[in-house]
Amino acid sequence: MKKLMRPIITAGLGILLALFSAALTYSYSAPPALEGNFGDAAAFFLQSTSTPQPKDISEIGSTDGIVIMGILIALIIIVPILLQRKSWMENR
Repeated sequence: MKKLMRPIITAGLGILLALFSAALTYSYSAPPALEGNFGDAAAFFLQSTSTPQPKDISEIGSTDGIVIMGILIALIIIVPILLQRKSWMENR
């Protein structure tokens, strides 16, 4: 029974996290419900105006941030392994 509890708890927490994430994403991206009588305000919604295109500040082909994060993640994984290697060799 103890062998099954850890996977069940892990799966349950994973599903809970996924549902919580989906709920947060939906609540921020769902358009607000429009209710009531608009009267003269309806004309505002019917007018179409051109919206200015947002200026893209990113540089085409720039992967500096991705490379730095990759190096940082690799260091987070490799440094503890290298530090513990000597103690692992002594136990043999």
